[in-house]
Amino acid sequence: MHIWVDADACPVVIKEILFKAAQRAKVQMTLVANHTMRIPKSSYIDFLQVTQGFDIADNEIVKRLSDNDLVITADIPLAAEAIEKGAIALNPRGELYTTENIRARLNMRDFMDSLRSSGVDTGGPPPLNQKDRQAFANNLDRLLTRYARQR
Repeated sequence: MHIWVDADACPVVIKEILFKAAQRAKVQMTLVANHTMRIPKSSYIDFLQVTQGFDIADNEIVKRLSDNDLVITADIPLAAEAIEKGAIALNPRGELYTTENIRARLNMRDFMDSLRSSGVDTGGPPPLNQKDRQAFANNLDRLLTRYARQR
């Protein structure tokens, strides 16, 4: 397993959870973003800076994915592509994207996008709260534990 983080929009608190988890589980993790960011010194954590542009980071993640890699993203189309390639996708609120729920998530995303483009103010997602952070940490831990058993 390799953890790929869609790091441009990933909340700092989620990155901190990921840094600790990668180190603890001894799992390689790469943060991918179009701007530089600080990461802790670790043989398990690295950073890949890509050029600016629409979906450049997403495309780079998809290109490098292998079966059973883990992608951390709130980007539903990226999650769908990851699942299609045999990877696992988890969003920063702790929701696991699956083959069973990704189509509905894509449809809802497209519906909300069409509302916004017609001028409807749909608001944004609520701020990340403690419950979201805990759900993320719990699901990440479950996935890493499952991976450790398969090694």
